[in-house]
Amino acid sequence: MKQSHGLLPVLIMKRIFLFLLIALLLPTSPTRGAAESYDIILRNGLIIDGTGGKGYRADIAVRHGFIYLIGDLRSSKAAVELDVSGLVVAPGFINLHSHATFAGVKTAVNMLTQGVTTEIINADGASSLNITKQLSDFSAAGLAVNLGAYVGFNSIWASVVGQMDRRPTAAEIQKMRDLLTENLKQGAWGVSAGLDYKPGYFARTDEVIAVMQAATPWRTNFPNHDRLTPESNFSSLKAIGETIEIGEKTDVMPVVTHMKVQGHEQGNAAKAVAMMKSASARGHETVADIYPYLAGQTGLGALFVPAWAVEGGRAEMLKRFADPTLRPRIAQEIEVAIKARVLTPDNIYVSSHQRQFAEYMRERNAGAGETMIGILEKESPSAIMKFGAEADLIELLRYPGSAVSCDCGAAETRPGLHPRYFGTFPRVLGHYVRETKALTLEDAVRKMTGLPASIIGIADRGLLAVGMVADITVFDPATIIDHATYEQPTLASEGMRHVLVNGRFALRDGKATGEKAGRVMNRAADLPSRPMRTQKMRSLSVKTAGLTIELTQAANGKVRGDFRFTDTKNKQEFRLVEHGWLQVHAKWASFTARMRTAGAEEQTALIILDGGNPMNSQATIRVEIEGNRRWEAMLKPSEYKIRIR
Repeated sequence: MKQSHGLLPVLIMKRIFLFLLIALLLPTSPTRGAAESYDIILRNGLIIDGTGGKGYRADIAVRHGFIYLIGDLRSSKAAVELDVSGLVVAPGFINLHSHATFAGVKTAVNMLTQGVTTEIINADGASSLNITKQLSDFSAAGLAVNLGAYVGFNSIWASVVGQMDRRPTAAEIQKMRDLLTENLKQGAWGVSAGLDYKPGYFARTDEVIAVMQAATPWRTNFPNHDRLTPESNFSSLKAIGETIEIGEKTDVMPVVTHMKVQGHEQGNAAKAVAMMKSASARGHETVADIYPYLAGQTGLGALFVPAWAVEGGRAEMLKRFADPTLRPRIAQEIEVAIKARVLTPDNIYVSSHQRQFAEYMRERNAGAGETMIGILEKESPSAIMKFGAEADLIELLRYPGSAVSCDCGAAETRPGLHPRYFGTFPRVLGHYVRETKALTLEDAVRKMTGLPASIIGIADRGLLAVGMVADITVFDPATIIDHATYEQPTLASEGMRHVLVNGRFALRDGKATGEKAGRVMNRAADLPSRPMRTQKMRSLSVKTAGLTIELTQAANGKVRGDFRFTDTKNKQEFRLVEHGWLQVHAKWASFTARMRTAGAEEQTALIILDGGNPMNSQATIRVEIEGNRRWEAMLKPSEYKIRIR
C-alpha cells in the first residue's frame, strides 16, 4: 500500500504531461477558437457565403486584407471586434454593369450604401481604347471601391469604321480585332457591346462575330445591350437570340445585359428564359445581368430616332431634321419605335429636367415624333422610360444565371439620376427577398457575389471562405430596403451596416468612412468566364515536384484532403491548415487556403490550375502567397486530374 501511494503522484504527472503534449500536437481548429489576434473580427453573424448554400451562424476573422478564419472565435482577439448578431455577413457585392464616374469612385457613397465593393466599368460598348491608362486615371485620386474594366465593342467600331453605315474592309476588321486583343492583354474582364446604340448598331451580326473571334482564345464574356430593330418589329426575343448567336459562334459567354422583355412583347419572359436555358444545354453557358426596375435610362433619342437619321453623327442628324421632306418620316418612325418599345409617350420621363415627355407634347401641341425632334434640335437630355411588366421581371430575376447589377455606378449626387443609382441591391434584398419572397436570401446574395465573379472570371472574391480577399458586406435583413424614387432618385437606402473593401472599413455603422482601400483589378489569362458550380461534388488532384494537392468538396461544402507546397527558392515547405471553396470548370480549378510553415505565422494563398488555355500548350499552376510571393509551374496531363459530378 505504501508503495502504491508513492507511485500515484508519478502516474498523475505522466498523464498531465501526456495530455499537454497531445494538446500541443493537435492542429488548431477554427471551431475551437485559437488564441490568435486579428485585425477585425465580426462576431455572431449569419454567414451567407455567396455559393447559394444555406446560411449559418459564425464569427469571421480578417487579417492583412484576407479572410483568415470562419467559425467559433471566442478565444481570439482583434484590434476591432464587432457584434453583428442578427445581421447578414456576405461577400462584397460585385456590380457587373457600371457607369461609374471619375468623381464618383473617390467616395462611392451611393454604391457602398448598397453593399457594392467591386465595379466593372465600360458597359454597353463604350470604353477607352487604352484601359490601362483609363484605370490609372480613375484611380489617381484613390478608389473607395475596386475597379475593373471591359473593352467596348462600340468604341472600337467607331474608331475604325466611324459613324457611317458602311461595310468595313478586311483590313479594318483586323484592326478592330487587334484593338480588342490589345485591351484583353491589358486586363479587360470582357468585351461589352451596345448594339442598340449607334454606330455599333450599324455592325452586322457576321461583322460583330468576325471581330469578336479575336476574343475566343481568351475564354471571356460578351455583355450586350440587345439590338431591337424595325425589321424585327423591335423584338426583345430576337435581340436576345442575336446575343446568344454571337456568343456561340465566338465561344465566349453571352451575357444578356440589363435583361428585359420590352413594350409590345411584355409577358414573354418565359420564352426568353427558355432561349437561354436551351443555349446553356447546348454547351454555351448563357447568363444575364438585371436590375429590379421596370424602367431604363438613356439619352432621349438614343433608342427612338431611326438609325438612318443619325448616320454620320449629330451634325448630319440635325441636317435631316431640317429637311422638310425627311422630317415627317423621321417623326413617324420615332412614334412607331415609342409604341413598340414603351407602348405610349406617357411612359417617357425627361429625367434631366424632371418633366414628363407628355408635358412637352402639350406645350408644343404636337405629336410625340415632332416633339422629340424639337427637343433634340436643342439638346440631348437624359430620359427614363418604362418598358416592362412585374411578372416578367420576377421571371427573369429567378433565372439561375441572372446576376443582379444596377446599370449605374459610383457617381456624385446630381439631378436626373435613375433610382437604381441608390437602390438596386437593397431593393432586391428588401422587396424581392423579404417582402415578396420572389427570391431566397441565399440565392439573392449568390446573384450579387459568386455568380458575377464566375461570369467575368474572378477567383479570389465573390465568396466568403478562408483565403479570399476580405471584401465583406454586412446588412440587416429585417430592415434593408431602398427609398430612392423616380421623383427623388438620390434618397439613400437603409439597412446596410458595414462594408469592408480589401479588409478595411469603407462603410461603418451605415456611414462612409472616406477610406480609399479600393484597387484596380486586371484579369489574368488563367481566369476564364465559367459556369458557377459550387453546388456540385468536385475534386482536384495534382502531383508534381514540390506540390501535392488532393482535395474533394461535396455539394454541401464539406471538404477533405491535403495540400503541400515547397517554395524551393526560399526553402520553405507549406502545409494546408484549411482551404476555402474549390471552384472547378472543365480543365480549370481554383481554391484559396490558409497555410503553415515552420517558424512563421500562417499565411493565405490563392491556387489556380489552368489546363484549358488555348494560348498555352501545357497546363499551368500558380500559387500566390500573401505578401506578393508567387510560384508557377507547367504540368503534364498525367500530373493533374479535375472532376465535377
